[in-house]
Amino acid sequence: MAIITKITTQKNNADRFNIFMDKGKGEEFAFSVDSDVLIKFQLKKGMELDEFSLLEIQYQDDIRKAYNLAVHFLARRIRSEKEIKDYLLKKEMEEPVINEVLHKLTEQKYINDEEYAFAYVRTQANTTDKGPGVIKQELKEKGIAEKIGSLALEEYSIEQQIEKAMKLSQKFFNKNSKDSFRIQKQKFEQMLLRKGYSFEVIQLALRETEDSNKDEEFEAIRYQGEKIQRKYSGYSGFEYEQKVKQALYRKGFPIELIERYLSESKES
Repeated sequence: MAIITKITTQKNNADRFNIFMDKGKGEEFAFSVDSDVLIKFQLKKGMELDEFSLLEIQYQDDIRKAYNLAVHFLARRIRSEKEIKDYLLKKEMEEPVINEVLHKLTEQKYINDEEYAFAYVRTQANTTDKGPGVIKQELKEKGIAEKIGSLALEEYSIEQQIEKAMKLSQKFFNKNSKDSFRIQKQKFEQMLLRKGYSFEVIQLALRETEDSNKDEEFEAIRYQGEKIQRKYSGYSGFEYEQKVKQALYRKGFPIELIERYLSESKES
């Protein structure tokens, strides 16, 4: 049997106590415990502890340590169960200890993956330009069940998605105004797909953009055409015209616009 010989408060943490014991070789530091564990086991000077009791005290103290870490982690913002588990694993907490902490936090309503999912979707929809596909993947990575994630994503209305897609289109097409609409469209579709928007939302955004981009596309073909004409200035006649047409077509401009541009060039 080991006997507690002294209990002292830690200098840097008043909620933890150092336990000194005599295991037959004189007094020595044995372990430290949280104040809650000290009270729970009614630890005091002169108390005898067997090996099983020591193991149980250490186990309960590990739970308390992990719990305190988790609460501190949660204080910054709401977390999913998986985020807390991963955090505690990084802190080298044992799986049984983590499970006890997660159970306790769930009972105390500190953890609720459904509430987390709804809050996460609202935050991402209101503060980022992510589409639902990317948000759904992020929820999955955070350990949110697919059923809960799908339910939460209903908060992200199709109208809100279209509004965001339209804002992205305005910025994108202004930035890439020197390209043909076909090339811009391809790049824009790829960008929105990467951001997690559906094909339906992308097409609705493009339909609005296409109507307002006709004049801009003629400015783009003028810009590209001048460079191409300089490139093939060594050719003449039919060969020159064909090379210019082919080059402009490869850049995504429609035939009717190319013909209009070449006709205008001949007149000027």
